[in-house]
Amino acid sequence: MASLAGISVLVIESQPTMRAQLRTMLASIGLEQVQFAASAGMAVRRLRERRYNLLLCEYHLGEGQDGQHLLEDLRNHEIIPLDTLFIMITGERNYERVVSAAELAPNDYILKPLTAETLRARLQRAFDKREAFLPAWKLIEMGDSVEAVAYCEQAQDEYPQYLIDFLRLQAELHAAMGHVEQAESLYRLILESRTTPWARLGLARILYTRKRYEEAEEFLTDLIAENDLYLDAYDLLARCREENGRTGEAREVVEAAAKRSPHRLNRLRHLGELALTLGDAAAAENTMAEVVRKGKYSDFRDPEDHVRLVQAQLDQGKLESAEATIADLDKSMGEMPKAKLCKALSSALVHARSGDVLRAQEALLEAARSSAAAGHLSVGLKQELVKACFDNQLGDQGTEVVMDILRNAADEQTVESTRAVLRSRGLEELSRQIEQRIQTEVKGLISTGAEKARAGDYDGAVAEMMNAARKMPGNPHVLFNAALALLRHIEHRGWNERFAAQARGLIERARRLAPAYPKLSAISEFMHSLLQRYGIRPQGIPRRPA
Repeated sequence: MASLAGISVLVIESQPTMRAQLRTMLASIGLEQVQFAASAGMAVRRLRERRYNLLLCEYHLGEGQDGQHLLEDLRNHEIIPLDTLFIMITGERNYERVVSAAELAPNDYILKPLTAETLRARLQRAFDKREAFLPAWKLIEMGDSVEAVAYCEQAQDEYPQYLIDFLRLQAELHAAMGHVEQAESLYRLILESRTTPWARLGLARILYTRKRYEEAEEFLTDLIAENDLYLDAYDLLARCREENGRTGEAREVVEAAAKRSPHRLNRLRHLGELALTLGDAAAAENTMAEVVRKGKYSDFRDPEDHVRLVQAQLDQGKLESAEATIADLDKSMGEMPKAKLCKALSSALVHARSGDVLRAQEALLEAARSSAAAGHLSVGLKQELVKACFDNQLGDQGTEVVMDILRNAADEQTVESTRAVLRSRGLEELSRQIEQRIQTEVKGLISTGAEKARAGDYDGAVAEMMNAARKMPGNPHVLFNAALALLRHIEHRGWNERFAAQARGLIERARRLAPAYPKLSAISEFMHSLLQRYGIRPQGIPRRPA
C-alpha cells in the first residue's frame, strides 16, 4: 500500500467555504503540505513554479473554463508530469458519463458531498495505482520508452487489476516510438475483449497516422454514434475529412463538438478557421469574436485570434470593426513579441483593403522587423503574410517568409499549400527555385554535421546541428539529426545529462511534428542502448533482471 505521508497538494477551488472544508479534511488525514488556487489561471501560475504530487480540482471554476478543460491544458502543454495525480471534485451526477468520454481523463473523480474518510479512501486508491505506474512514468520522463514498454509487460502480471491500463500505455508508447503496427495490434487486442472508447480512438489515430483516412473515419463515426460526448473523436474525424478535401463536412463535425463543449479555445479556433476557408465571413467573425472574448480568461490566449477576427471583418467590408480589433490586440497583448507581428500584419491587411498601398507596405516592413517572433506564427498566418507581401510589391520580404515556411515544413501538406499560395500569384517558378534552395540548404547542414562526426569532431558536430535546429526549429529531419549528434557525442565521449535532456526534447518535438517519421524507432532504440550502457536509471527504480 502506498504511503500518503509527505504528499504535496494543490487545491483548485473558487469557493472560500469549500477551500476551508478541504483544508480541514486533508489535515485530518495527515496531509499538511497544502496550497490553494482560486482559479484556473492561478493554478497554472503555481504549477509553473513547482511540482505537486496531487491536484484536487473543483469541476466548476467560474467563467471561461472548467476543471476538465484545465486538465487538458495542463497535460497538452506539459505543465504537470505524468506522476502528478489530478482528481476532480464535482457535484455533477452525470460526470461519470462526461469523464468516460474524455481522452485525458482525471486519475479519479469524487462526487459531493464528501467526507474525510471518503477522501482518504479515494486518495489511497489513486496513490496505490500511481505506485504501480510510477516506474514506467519515470522511464518515459528520462526518454527510455523501450524500457518503459518492457516494464509494462512485466508489471501487468504483477498488477493484474491494471492490465487494461498497462496495455493502453504500451500502445501509446509504441505509437510515440513510431511502432505503428505494434500499436495497432495492441488496440485491436484490447477491442477484442471489450468495447473501450479510448482504444477505438487510439486505433483511429494510428490509422490516421498511416493515412488510412476512410478506415479511421469509419471507426470515429461509429464511436460518436454510440457516445456523443467523446469530443476527441470529433476533432480527429474533422481532420480526416479535411485530409480528403471535405472541408464543409469537417466544419459540421467541429460545430457539433463545439455545441457540446463550448469552452475549448482550440476547437473554436478550428471552427473559425474553417469558416474563413469556406468564405463564410459572418460565421467566422462570430466564432473568432467568441475566441477572443474567452481567451481573456486563459493563460493560453493567442494574438493570432485577433488577426483571424480582422480577416473575417475585412471580408465583410467592416474596416472600423477591424481597426477596433487591432486596438484591442494592442491593449490586451501588446507587450508580447508575437503580438507586435500580429498587429503589423493586421494593420497591413486593413490598409491594403482600403487601397493605401504605401501604409500597407510600411506595416509589412514593420512585421518583417518583428521577424524574431515569426517562428511562433502558425503556418496559416505565415502564408497570409506571404500573400500580403506579394500583393503589395514586397517580393523580397515575401520570399523570405516562404523560405521560413519551407525550412520548417513538417509535412507535405504544408509544402503543397505553400506552393498553392505562390501558384495563385503566378509564381510557380519561384516556388520551384525556393524549394530547391531549401533542400540544398538542409542537406548541406546535415552533411556538415555528419562529416564532423565521422572525423571524430563530436563537439563540432553537436555545435553544427544545434545551430541548424535553432535555424529550423520546425523541421523534423533537422531535429532528428541534431538529436543524433548529441547521442553520438554521448556514445563516444561519455554520459552527459545536459546533452541527453536536449536530445529527449528534440526527439519529442520531432515526434509531435511528424508522428509517422520513419526513424523514430531507431533513435528510441539508440537512446535506450546508451542508457543501458551507462547504467542510467530513475532514482529508486531497480534494473530489470536480464
